[in-house]
Amino acid sequence: MEEPNSATVTSSSSTANGETSQPNENAQVSPNRPRESPRVSIIYGRFARRINGHSAIARDDNCSCLAVTFCFWFFVAVIMVMGVYGSMSVVLGPCSSLILQPNPMFVQYVKVENLKANPGLILYGTHQDPPLDVVSTWSETHNMSIPYGSVKEWKYYLNRGSEVNISYSLSSENSSLYLVIAEGAQSLSLWLQDLTYPNTTLSWNVIRGTGVITQKIFRSSSYYVALGNLEEEVKVELNLTVRAFLHNTTKAYYKCALTGSPCSMNIFFPHGSTAVLVSPAPQQNTSNDEWYVKLTYGPRWLTYIIGIGILTLIMFWAFNFFNKLQCSHDDRVGSRSEGTGPDRAPFLSRKDDLSRGSSYDSLPEDDEDLNFVAGGSTDGKILGDGETSNNTQRLCAICFDAPRDCFFLPCGHCVACFACGSRIAEAAGICPVCRRNMKKVRRIFTV
Repeated sequence: MEEPNSATVTSSSSTANGETSQPNENAQVSPNRPRESPRVSIIYGRFARRINGHSAIARDDNCSCLAVTFCFWFFVAVIMVMGVYGSMSVVLGPCSSLILQPNPMFVQYVKVENLKANPGLILYGTHQDPPLDVVSTWSETHNMSIPYGSVKEWKYYLNRGSEVNISYSLSSENSSLYLVIAEGAQSLSLWLQDLTYPNTTLSWNVIRGTGVITQKIFRSSSYYVALGNLEEEVKVELNLTVRAFLHNTTKAYYKCALTGSPCSMNIFFPHGSTAVLVSPAPQQNTSNDEWYVKLTYGPRWLTYIIGIGILTLIMFWAFNFFNKLQCSHDDRVGSRSEGTGPDRAPFLSRKDDLSRGSSYDSLPEDDEDLNFVAGGSTDGKILGDGETSNNTQRLCAICFDAPRDCFFLPCGHCVACFACGSRIAEAAGICPVCRRNMKKVRRIFTV
């Protein structure tokens, strides 16, 4: 009589006092002990991969969001500095009053430079908007000869409320000229394309002989007075009288005359300051009554740096928030599809088994037992065509008992038996692989 095998399992047992004895650490596990269910291992692996995948995707998305948001607001800041508050050139006529009101949040100072060093320009600085209540009347006379196909123009900066009176006298009664008052360079350029088209300017006139033209100004802007000739050479005498409204600078805290060196005025934060650029009235002994000025705005870099940082953090937080909402939604959908949560209900209730356990749980471990099962032992489950339940790729991914004999429409995935597939369609209505809406379950018949 053979002695019993010494490799036995020492299981925990309850004593009379109700204490539970611990198993011996040196005890060996019996080969007949059932292994852990492969379904649990697969589900745990899927859950771990999903968590790791979500973490990696979240990290990549956060880095991408941070980089994109920073670049976006950096380019916005560059556009503000170079475009909205970039340097610009201005041409002023006689007796002009140009007001500059930059945003104190983005501009730290205003720099004005007289390009041609024509004397007379003065830069004023006021704490509040100066009233437009100073009236100045000035006039100038032009005697000229305008050849065929040429245009003569004069530029002025006029504030609202001003008034322009133009008296003209042509040398020939049979001659005619086009006289216009255009607001802005774009309006003038449209008129230059077609001198006979009247709807592109503020005032369009065909002048003959002598006469007077009066035009009121309703908006502060640059205005052009221009003469155009489409006939033979014409001599004309033009007398221009302007009643201009200027800003009152008696309460200015800053005054700088632009001669050879530029003037720079600081903009107070947060209330701001107003810069007023004033040109003198026309002189009778001089022919140059135009001033070319370059304006430069000094950016307040602290605002741009703080603004870029705050807006980047806001965008980054918003992206993180919506990303977490999406991940939680995906986890809920995945838990309903696969039943990965330990405290949640399974995707499908466990199918009634004809045997006491899954055939996959009782698979042999070595080659000899595998051959024994394939030879016809009742411990293994023959699936058909000589295949055993060890071929897990052909077993139902839900119950691990029956072969995969159905597929889902319209995705075409084949991962379950017909019984489990039908119950999935009734319970969830989505494919457990691709999560597409399931319309039908078709059975696969093998011959």
